[in-house]
Amino acid sequence: MPTEGHRSLQLKVLKVEQPIGDFYISSIPHSDLIDITFFDVRRVLMEDRDVERYLGIQRPLDNKRVVDIGKYTNSPDACFPTSVIIAVDPRCAEIDEQDENLTLQNYIDHDYPEESIFYKNIARVLDGQHRLAGLSNYDGTDFNVNVSIFVGADISDQANIFSTVNLAQTKVNKSLAYDLYELMAARSPQKLCHNIAVTLDKESESPFFRMIKRLGVATPRRERGEETLTQAAFIQPILKLVSADALGDRITYLSGGKPERLSEIRLKRHPLQHLMVDEEDYEITDIIWNYFAAVKERWPDAWAARESGRMLNRTNGYRALIRFLTKIYPEIEAKVPTSQQFLQWFNNVDLNDEDFNPEQFLPGSAGESALYRRLMVDNDLSG
Repeated sequence: MPTEGHRSLQLKVLKVEQPIGDFYISSIPHSDLIDITFFDVRRVLMEDRDVERYLGIQRPLDNKRVVDIGKYTNSPDACFPTSVIIAVDPRCAEIDEQDENLTLQNYIDHDYPEESIFYKNIARVLDGQHRLAGLSNYDGTDFNVNVSIFVGADISDQANIFSTVNLAQTKVNKSLAYDLYELMAARSPQKLCHNIAVTLDKESESPFFRMIKRLGVATPRRERGEETLTQAAFIQPILKLVSADALGDRITYLSGGKPERLSEIRLKRHPLQHLMVDEEDYEITDIIWNYFAAVKERWPDAWAARESGRMLNRTNGYRALIRFLTKIYPEIEAKVPTSQQFLQWFNNVDLNDEDFNPEQFLPGSAGESALYRRLMVDNDLSG
């Protein structure tokens, strides 16, 4: 069995006393933290973590999430304020509580080499695996990570910590996250789409007047069932209209730059991207407004419907309509088509108001796909 020389990492720590037992908090440079943890992208891709296997949870690394976090770590305002949680074998830890020092070191057993713990395996990651994988792509020199360190926690305690962090804590509502973009000074696709949502929700003549749940939950002083879309459900499809890489474009703006215009081929999938780059935000808002004004004029009863199962103004109907807009916008010879220009396309569709029901359009993605296909077929479009 291969061996290695003595290696250690010195940390200043604070002791935290809680019902589960004592643990320590510290700040560790990201490169040092990556060096001492079991977890890395290759290991997680090849096998489950012991804690997940113990809990019967199979949650492989989400590569898209790792890529997104990797981009975020290199943004000017990158921040991970919550701690990465690790568990350390007591044989790899020496604690000096008087001086508040913790030494993490490898453990080499020459008599029983199989008991050795190499430097790269000192710490088991209980929470924060995606942040660490994303940080492996950090281009800067210093990115200190807030870390909670459990020394000597057995596998059942580790499982308890894992389940508490991942199952018991409430996730941030996506609509709330989008709403917070309003507070950010820098331009971004997210802020642009947030502003569009706010405008279309508050203007009395808008087809979306009082239809959008700003924070993902019902807005006070509005009637129950009045709002059919969360802000997140409204924004996410529009982001694809204006940006091929919303996170990357946001980072570009934060860095003082401007996203490059897409090629004509890529613009077909993100047809309003040039308008975003040219900061023609009013024009983008008018396009969305006019398009859905045409929807409302073509199927007024279905658009106004609030009873369960009527899908046109709900997430699956809305997503299908945005997909159709992606296809027809390049076909119209106008930067900002009028509602009447959009209406010509909807007049080709052989659907009546009463057809937007759960029998013809199933809930969820099936209904979305069915409506999109119908819009395309009745207009003799492919793709």
